[in-house]
Amino acid sequence: MIRIAGVSKTFSVKDNKVEALKNVSLDIAKGDIYGIIGMSGAGKSTLVRCLNFLERPTEGTVYVEGQDLSTLDAKQLRQLRKHVAMIFQNFNLLMQRTVLDNVCFPMEIAGVDKKTAREKAREFLKVVELSDKEKAYQLSGGQKQRVAIARALAMNPTILLCDEATSALDPTTTKSILALLKDINEKYGITIVIITHSMEVVQEICTHVAIIDAGELAENGTVADV
Repeated sequence: MIRIAGVSKTFSVKDNKVEALKNVSLDIAKGDIYGIIGMSGAGKSTLVRCLNFLERPTEGTVYVEGQDLSTLDAKQLRQLRKHVAMIFQNFNLLMQRTVLDNVCFPMEIAGVDKKTAREKAREFLKVVELSDKEKAYQLSGGQKQRVAIARALAMNPTILLCDEATSALDPTTTKSILALLKDINEKYGITIVIITHSMEVVQEICTHVAIIDAGELAENGTVADV
């Protein structure tokens, strides 16, 4: 599903160069829940942003379903990103919109008609158990993350990238979000990549894990082996 081939990423900061990633290679199979774990500053968030070329690698490339992302133009990358959804630690919801309108938002941008968009949005709000909140503006952190997941699912992704998606949540809410992600993986067959600094998150739902240390791949394999 995803092949990361010799990816390095260097940032220029004033007169210095920072090597965020150094020659990272990984294969992520279709249907996996793949954890990428490391300390703060290890490079794991840079790596996940390279998976859909929000960050373009300095060296190496990424293949998604056999497509070399380095060969795609801006329009083709936008099309690909419809199927490679992301959810974030800070949820990225539009506060002036209701829950239902937030889930509809990416479909509006894609040109889906309003009626169809609302039908799909309600379908996925049911999946994340928030049907009773469709007109709400004020939500808890866990509810906001469920809305973000419903919004990501609305574009029928084949891959879901989760960048520290549970870091801002308390332990009980984290467990409920992880259980939801596992259900989504099993129900829809979506490949999930989870960026985290918590081994508990990895042990809870991941099938495979890669450890990133100072920009390098330190170890990878099944969760049990690692």
